[in-house]
Amino acid sequence: MAGKVVNALSASFSEYEFLEGDDDQLRTMVAVSNQRISWIDPSVLKLRHRIGRGPFGDVWLATYHRWTKDYDQYHEVALKMLHPIKQDDIRTLLDKFDDLYSKCQGVNNICSLHGISIISGKICIVMKFYEGSIGDKMSRLKGGKLPLPYVLRYGINLAQGILELHSKGILVLNLKPFNFLLNETDQAVVGDIGIAYLLLGIRLPSSDMAHRLGTPNYMAPEQWQPEIRGPISFETDSWGFACSIVEMLTGFVPWHGKSADEIYDLVVRKREKPLVPSGLPSPVEKVLLGCFEYDFRSRPLMKDILNVFNSSEIGGEDDGHWTGLGSTTVSDTKSSTTGYTEWFLSKDCLQVGDIVRSRKPPNSCKPENMDVPEGNVVGLENSTDRDGFVLVRVHGIHDPLRVHVSTLERVTLGLVAGDWVYLKEEDKRHSPVGVLHSIDRDGSVAVAFIGLETLWKGSSSEFQMAESYCVGQFVRLKSNVLSPRFDWPRKRGGIWATGKICWILPNGCLVVKFPGRLTFGEEFSKFLADPAEVEVVSFKNCPGVVKKYQHLEDFHWAVRPLLVAFGLFTAMKMGFFVGKRIGRSRVKPHSCVIHNGFQRIDGQTAGNQAWLPLPVANILFREDAAR
Repeated sequence: MAGKVVNALSASFSEYEFLEGDDDQLRTMVAVSNQRISWIDPSVLKLRHRIGRGPFGDVWLATYHRWTKDYDQYHEVALKMLHPIKQDDIRTLLDKFDDLYSKCQGVNNICSLHGISIISGKICIVMKFYEGSIGDKMSRLKGGKLPLPYVLRYGINLAQGILELHSKGILVLNLKPFNFLLNETDQAVVGDIGIAYLLLGIRLPSSDMAHRLGTPNYMAPEQWQPEIRGPISFETDSWGFACSIVEMLTGFVPWHGKSADEIYDLVVRKREKPLVPSGLPSPVEKVLLGCFEYDFRSRPLMKDILNVFNSSEIGGEDDGHWTGLGSTTVSDTKSSTTGYTEWFLSKDCLQVGDIVRSRKPPNSCKPENMDVPEGNVVGLENSTDRDGFVLVRVHGIHDPLRVHVSTLERVTLGLVAGDWVYLKEEDKRHSPVGVLHSIDRDGSVAVAFIGLETLWKGSSSEFQMAESYCVGQFVRLKSNVLSPRFDWPRKRGGIWATGKICWILPNGCLVVKFPGRLTFGEEFSKFLADPAEVEVVSFKNCPGVVKKYQHLEDFHWAVRPLLVAFGLFTAMKMGFFVGKRIGRSRVKPHSCVIHNGFQRIDGQTAGNQAWLPLPVANILFREDAAR
């Protein structure tokens, strides 16, 4: 008897006892909650037929029977029946839904939540039923795509709803046209809200689902393995939103026809990105290109997307004549002067009184050009957006400097976004070394750590500065690391190999190549590393000639064969040279006397035959004497 619920309707979860099992065995779980949420008795829900299937469960059309003394009503509702969840995690999920339900009350442009129930041992989320979705509408149109004015209008509706969810700390993580529902007035609303976010940290029965949260075709790189390649953040939804907009414009699902493994290989390993159709208004095309940045810190936030869509619609750029022919390859959208995207630079607006310094180039351990080693903002010129200027007073310079905001970074309590930090009190759940994602002026910080799916929130007083890493450095495991977090190759003799950093993920996870190893296949050429477990290797810190030579072998696998070949070649040359010298030293001088009448020729004085071998000389000169 699965999913049996006792006690009254709308009581708190602390009053419910869930019985799961069969006739032979019953398993009992008491779900405890300190808050009251909308619980729906499964006896008032009647499943009619399944209308959809997704990565997290099935969607059913159901009838919801509600009655009081004054009325007796039946409502059509959509019921999201989640896949089975381990019993130990049900309490956690219910508490998270409690928080989600309370935050979603009164939010516009999102699907209305009625409550939660348990049917056949599965958790069911009951939502308002909508007649159709944008995906349904596209499937009825020729070519399966929408005109640009519709895309802009729907995009504004959706961005408004997503932005409001983000303001409450809720991520969607499963944005796609079939989850964009249409209400009675043809306004788009966000459906399937927070389901993927609810399942963060929940042990899922499917090993495939355990490594990804969302629909593969619309997932950002960090979404596949958020505890390793993450964390996920608000910008993660920007990727899924842009994928959906591209599909609405072209009628083609991103990575159409590819399996989940193939998409993972394209998006995560090869860092390929969906194509953006050409011919769009320039601001729309630019913001979509920005949404497909591999590093989520370089993507626009939802407020940036909303501003662009609003300005494009109001500006009359949606004339309806866009054809959608051709595609624009996602190119590098980073500034040629700073190396950062405009979306990265626009996330922190400077104010008067801020301490600033010159911005370091990306993937750089040390600043290259410190025009402003440290100064105070004393004035704002026009605006403080990415195109504005500020006046900075620097110690030792009388007049304030006029500096472009894109070349400056804010310093708070000695820290800036992008710094490497080390937790004073280590937590075994994640790496102690992470990358500072943001720091508020009051000292509140958000840090990305390996092992955490979301950003760690806390105070700057809880950590200290850590050694920084940059692309191009050689690293190896520390001698005291016996069992590293990730697989790491060994060299001859069983010692840890030395590799070269080729990429750094937002959480500080190092992507390392080993040019000193000859490998076949891309999957064996790159490894991951926890920055807390490695140390930098260079010629300076290699003691002795032997260690320096071993480090030289780390630069390329061909170094050793070339040196061996060069040594053999040198040895052969030396052998030939020494052998010839020894052979010459063994040949003694000979004297040859030929009588020809009264003429006497001495081999030591006549130079014409001195260079010839002795037998040859005898033959030649004997013949000459006979004539």
